[in-house]
Amino acid sequence: MANMGKKLRDLIEKGEHFVVGDTFSAITGRIVEYAGFPAAYLGGHACSAFHYAVPDNGVFSQVEQIEQASRIANVINIPLIADADTLGETVADAYHFTRRYIQQGIAGFHVEDERNPKHSKHVNGLWSIEDQQARIDAARRAQRDSGQDFVIIARCDELYSSEMGGGGTGSMDEAVKRGRAYMEAGADVLFYPPRPDFVPELVKRLGANIPVSTMGFSLPDTAFNMHTGGWAVAAVNHLKMARELMETGQVTGAFPEFPEKYALIDHPLYDGLIEEWAAGTGRATRPNHAP
Repeated sequence: MANMGKKLRDLIEKGEHFVVGDTFSAITGRIVEYAGFPAAYLGGHACSAFHYAVPDNGVFSQVEQIEQASRIANVINIPLIADADTLGETVADAYHFTRRYIQQGIAGFHVEDERNPKHSKHVNGLWSIEDQQARIDAARRAQRDSGQDFVIIARCDELYSSEMGGGGTGSMDEAVKRGRAYMEAGADVLFYPPRPDFVPELVKRLGANIPVSTMGFSLPDTAFNMHTGGWAVAAVNHLKMARELMETGQVTGAFPEFPEKYALIDHPLYDGLIEEWAAGTGRATRPNHAP
């Protein structure tokens, strides 16, 4: 398998802004690649909601995220970035889970500095700078020990204030201080959710030598945009379809035209294998496959 971490790093080092396509399952990973995106992104909320029907507020585990991320990474030929939340509770967790991500072919992740349980009713604040540096350092050690390249994106939630549901205080000075400290600890890229209006000032104050990524919006002088939200579109459409079926007994457009489906699931490959086996053993074949 190609070193996806190296492929992702090469994309970043080209210095040309790119969009990382939204994925939340193996088939959506294939769709992102098919559509031409250079990389794919699996969000934590997307994975927790779509696959486990639980919120992304600390109850969703890294074991569950790695399970789904590996399914996606192993069916695409572009780098996958995963949302690694806080990478567990300790530096040992951070090392262990980083190694697991690398073993499964994931190209990189972002690790955040909000204390668990994150994004919840609990007013928790952020890890100390020293604690978050230690997590990043543990992740970088795991990368070095693996012998594989791996991109570490440090997510700083200082500008994601408690009033917005985050753990930060909203201080620009603290956000810059934390970002620089995280880069010193071994991060490759910084990520500051959730407001685009803060990003230009951050980029200016951090300097051109520090790559900054965004989520859901593209801005000048940023490295890349990790897009997410497709799982909600799929869920809303399914809810609409289910309600219509329940109320009327039928669904308008229940089987939409989807000719790309066969290429996306490697149908020609597997049909070809079966046809060769059937013909080679004197079994009957037919010109069509089952719909």
